[in-house]
Amino acid sequence: MNFDELTRFLEKRVQLPMPGDAAHQKMKPVLANGAPLKLKHSTQPRKGGVLILLYEDSGIVRFPLIQRPNYEGIHSGQMALPGGRYEEEDQDQFQTALRESNEEIGVDQRKVEIIGSLSEFFVAASNYLVLPVIGKIDFKPKFVPEPREVHDVVTPPIRHLVDPVRLKEKEIIVRNGFKLHCPYFDLEGRTVWGATAMMLSEMVEILKEFEGN
Repeated sequence: MNFDELTRFLEKRVQLPMPGDAAHQKMKPVLANGAPLKLKHSTQPRKGGVLILLYEDSGIVRFPLIQRPNYEGIHSGQMALPGGRYEEEDQDQFQTALRESNEEIGVDQRKVEIIGSLSEFFVAASNYLVLPVIGKIDFKPKFVPEPREVHDVVTPPIRHLVDPVRLKEKEIIVRNGFKLHCPYFDLEGRTVWGATAMMLSEMVEILKEFEGN
């Protein structure tokens, strides 16, 4: 994929209706018996933002994913897009995504050009309403993981999202002991599943449109 052509396409595409939930459902985990996973919360969801940061590296368009450290939390050890929860100091969820990416992997938010966003996504497991922000940067960043929040950073080519060989399924046992049947992306040897895979699934549909042009 050509970086300039892709980012120009995305700048126009984000102004149009998004694939939304239809895309999300393609990567949604279900219980091992095939039943849908239902989670209820008694409080309103908090807002958050994550960043899909596109950059070029030797002619290849890449984006960073982080691996969370192991901790006593629902997303322990999982792969994710850099980002986090909205704070009062943030102007909006776009600012949240930039600030959190700066804190987690050292991305200079002043150098990131915002392209737009995908559909806002409800992360049922943690009760967050997350905006996946698409940004671009015109050089290869040097990522500096914040060790309390990030165990590792991987930078797969964006085209791997539309490579059918990298779309797989397996059983995953989550923290509460439930066995889930999970579609996932195999990216750089890592299992990208759950909310992150569902958000990226919308990006997949848009990338397919781009490749069809």
